[in-house]
Amino acid sequence: MSEAKADFTGQVALIATMHGKQAAFAPPLTGLGFTIHTLEGFDTDRFGTFSGEVERKGDMLDAARAKARAAFVHSGETVDWVIASEGAFGPSRVVPMLAETKELALAWRPVDDLEIVATRASFETNFAHLDLTPDADLDRFLERIGFPEHALIMRDGDRVTAKAIMDHRTLASRITTATASVRLETDMRAHLNPTRMGEVSKLADSLAVRLSTPCPGCTQPGFGRTGVEAGLPCEACGTATEWVAQEVWSCRACGYCESRPRADRRTHADPGNCPICNP
Repeated sequence: MSEAKADFTGQVALIATMHGKQAAFAPPLTGLGFTIHTLEGFDTDRFGTFSGEVERKGDMLDAARAKARAAFVHSGETVDWVIASEGAFGPSRVVPMLAETKELALAWRPVDDLEIVATRASFETNFAHLDLTPDADLDRFLERIGFPEHALIMRDGDRVTAKAIMDHRTLASRITTATASVRLETDMRAHLNPTRMGEVSKLADSLAVRLSTPCPGCTQPGFGRTGVEAGLPCEACGTATEWVAQEVWSCRACGYCESRPRADRRTHADPGNCPICNP
């Protein structure tokens, strides 16, 4: 028998964005029963910009919290939930040669300060840059990052001189009039980067699943995975390995916690990852 799902019919969710993320969050949240509200003239760039003019204070969750609370004040509305998100991009810690995207979404309930968080990490990103040196292959770079469907940012020396470049004529003009060394960077704002918007959509689906899952202990929404326990036994000798053995699910509202099997139902680790079989 399937688990009961939380129902948000009649509740209002305010989406804190200036970069079109309502396109990603509205469909799954509407599917839960929410009425969606968005803001006009809400500046999220003051909490940090990917191009570096405004430094983000704290981590991704800190930024999402700041956006959610500022949006709530800015709206002046009585809303049930505020939805905010934040992204980060850079070399992967696991595979440094590959760029990785990290996305975080926060659903905040102002009435009792309940926070529900969903995260996503993926290699599905066009995050990249190109320094226009004499031997730089501009055409290959533009093809690789999906220009002009994906926008560019241009730096002229130390200054960001253009954002949201989405046509070849504007790009050529900006390069021609540059006065110093030129660096081109992918514009990672969601409304100008279809690849990133796709990742935000997947994140929004994860947040909707998390919201719709009630706690077995108190029935509040947001029950889900918050950690893991290592120790999956080796299939050859039974020794505990560093592989994940179980998932830890918990509730932010009441603190209820339980261990659950891995999502893939795997019960043993490969001997190649065993400290005894493969020391």
